[in-house]
Amino acid sequence: MSRKRPDDLLPIGLVAARSGLATSAIRYYEAEGLISSSRSASGQRRFARHTLRRLAFIRTARRVGLSLADVSESLRSLPPERAPTKAEWAKVSTAWRRRLDDRIDDLERLRDDLTGCIGCGCLSLTACRLSNPEDAAGANGTGPRFLLGDDPDTLSRSMR
Repeated sequence: MSRKRPDDLLPIGLVAARSGLATSAIRYYEAEGLISSSRSASGQRRFARHTLRRLAFIRTARRVGLSLADVSESLRSLPPERAPTKAEWAKVSTAWRRRLDDRIDDLERLRDDLTGCIGCGCLSLTACRLSNPEDAAGANGTGPRFLLGDDPDTLSRSMR
């Protein structure tokens, strides 16, 4: 294993500038175990260059709505001491594909339903995907059940 040269390690300010993240976010991700650093002789954090790739991965995953728990799980499957290989990234990508496809479906449904809702001005509550008289959909679970994909027509008459 080759030794790292001092210039291969980046101070937190440079990592922040290069990643577009605040230093507080970088420290938080380190505290959560998503990234790691070493310390200089004076005690300052130093990050390996490949940390920039991990931070880009974290930032992108968060931007598309994946949880830090999901990100952490994926990063645990990657080597912490070096940049992942193409095959290692592909494995993570494959694992996320279904989750991202489901997220895209949810966002498209939300977009389409909200367009109709905003356009109706709530004059047509019988067709509104946000309408849930007497919390009839509450038996199906938490959250906006119809926007999450539950069919209002499947509610039994007794629930209405």
